[in-house]
Amino acid sequence: MNSELPDPLLVMALPIESQGVFEQAGVAVLYTGIGKINATHALTRKLAEYRHAGRTLPLVINFGTTGSHCFDTGTIVACHQFIQRDMDVTGLGFELGVTPFEDLPALLEFPAIFTALPNARCGSGDGFVTGGLTASCDVIDMEGYALAKVCRLENARFACAKYVTDGADHSAGDDWQSNLPQAAAAFLALYRALTSGVHS
Repeated sequence: MNSELPDPLLVMALPIESQGVFEQAGVAVLYTGIGKINATHALTRKLAEYRHAGRTLPLVINFGTTGSHCFDTGTIVACHQFIQRDMDVTGLGFELGVTPFEDLPALLEFPAIFTALPNARCGSGDGFVTGGLTASCDVIDMEGYALAKVCRLENARFACAKYVTDGADHSAGDDWQSNLPQAAAAFLALYRALTSGVHS
């Protein structure tokens, strides 16, 4: 396998989320940085490398941490529905999450791959949530929707799993940091199960 253009392509926001476990296992990771713009830029550039090399686009796998009011901390969930929770053009009569004047639906959906995990709708936005949510989502992050949209526009397959590190509440910051090692271990196990052909 080409380590520079792997298939599947594992994408995460920050090295701290992987805790070095993938590097120790010899698995390449594309780290995008935090937020929708950084995620969009990094993944678009990477997929362009596949096209330039004449390669078929890979399965893009996003692992990341998430907050949730619906799932307990320590739960790992599969996301194949994505919304942009901070897209707000309600002042012009559009529903929350709708990007005006484009053909794509506000809710992006992909075929389920991690079928043994509970399903969760992911709401992405450029804000670390420590309070109430206004969008209809089960888990929240800062990159998932952007990665999903790039894959939809580029016709790449996309799979996403999130580890619930916090309750998106007043203690979210501390809880997120303390649960990173457990999240990384869960991601590595999930990756190994998927790439070994085991249905996860």
